[in-house]
Amino acid sequence: MINNGEGTVKDPFPPQGVDLERPSVARVYDWYLGGTANWAIDREFGEKVLASFPLIRPIAIANRLFLHRAVRHLVGLGIRQFLDIGSGVPTMGHTHQVAGEIAPDSRVVYADYEPVAVAHSQILLEKHGDPARHAAINADLRDPDKLWQQAIDTGVLDPNQPVALLMVAVLHVQQPGPDGTDIGPDAVARYRELLPSGSYLALSHISDDGVPPEVGKGLVDLKRMYDASSSPVIWRPRNEFRSLFGDFDLIEPGLVWTPDWHPEASSPDAPEIEFDTPSESVILCGVGRKP
Repeated sequence: MINNGEGTVKDPFPPQGVDLERPSVARVYDWYLGGTANWAIDREFGEKVLASFPLIRPIAIANRLFLHRAVRHLVGLGIRQFLDIGSGVPTMGHTHQVAGEIAPDSRVVYADYEPVAVAHSQILLEKHGDPARHAAINADLRDPDKLWQQAIDTGVLDPNQPVALLMVAVLHVQQPGPDGTDIGPDAVARYRELLPSGSYLALSHISDDGVPPEVGKGLVDLKRMYDASSSPVIWRPRNEFRSLFGDFDLIEPGLVWTPDWHPEASSPDAPEIEFDTPSESVILCGVGRKP
């Protein structure tokens, strides 16, 4: 579904290479956020998830708002370069828009494996971006060296200056290696090596560690649905999530649920999301700095 400026047009021909045989994590997430870069198969799956686990929509919005606050906070710390891996579809405020509001000289490269996400990012940047400061690439996070080189080759990022690497709500989707086992943590370890000193790593990840029992039951059903119909997922406990930061120094407030990460950095027009407890947001997040 897209909007052409003259009204909504349902289910256009998808970009070449788009798999419409099963729902896409990125396109379903776009639907949760109220976006239009999704097809019938994505919406049907999203409706089933929402019926089974109604918290999924506020969870997705709270995660997106964490991205916004992290970008603002990092700009405040002097960061001007962002590499957003698994950036998804440009829905509900994208990284370059948030950073550009307070730092017009900021630079952003988006990287995603989903053709729809890359195509929509490129369209957005053509209309509202600056080719000298913004780029979108089709790349696979499982190949860190190649992705990093693709990002540098855009000419947008200076590899000798600190970069904020964002992997927000990405790593709980399994990243299968050649033998089918998840290599997400190994890939993150390599990205940590590639980042220059003074860089930052921002992560968020679904966890069932410490969530209310009734929410935990919902996460079991959620995992079953994604494993069977879309892409297999992993809910990591807190200690495994912490290990993704390696020896990076976590900045305050450390590892917290998304609503608790620097709420003061919210924009005045940010939607209000209410949970009975922060753990109902089910997504842990944090930002670490490379020494």
